[in-house]
Amino acid sequence: MAEREMKFHRVLVGVDDSHDALLAFYYAVRYAAENDAELFIVSVLESDDLNIYQALDDDYIHGERSQAEEHILDFKQQAYDSGVKKVTTLIAEGDAGKTIVKDVIPHVQPDLLVIGSFDKPGIARRFGSQAAYMSKYAPCSVLVIR
Repeated sequence: MAEREMKFHRVLVGVDDSHDALLAFYYAVRYAAENDAELFIVSVLESDDLNIYQALDDDYIHGERSQAEEHILDFKQQAYDSGVKKVTTLIAEGDAGKTIVKDVIPHVQPDLLVIGSFDKPGIARRFGSQAAYMSKYAPCSVLVIR
């Protein structure tokens, strides 16, 4: 059987401000541009990062969402500037790994998920990273960038 190169047509990349997420973004953009793939960029507002006062403050939540929307538009423009022809952005809320696997992937239906391997320090490390969760439960191919 002859080897065939696997091509992905719908690439989903998760972004935040971590170094690994930026590397994942750059890889996804390059792949999408070189292979004429559709690129979906998702940012997840993680509710566990908020304290109780922030979570109850509608103005704070609205401000965080507005800031995320502005930030994700910068990612979108970078993708266009790099030659990606079709780019869609999404902002979701919740636990990043679970939200991407249970909500975003069924909506987007990507054939490749590109994510950074960044893990938060402390207790989250003991229970496994978001990248490990997505790698295990995503119903599509997953590329973890370090």
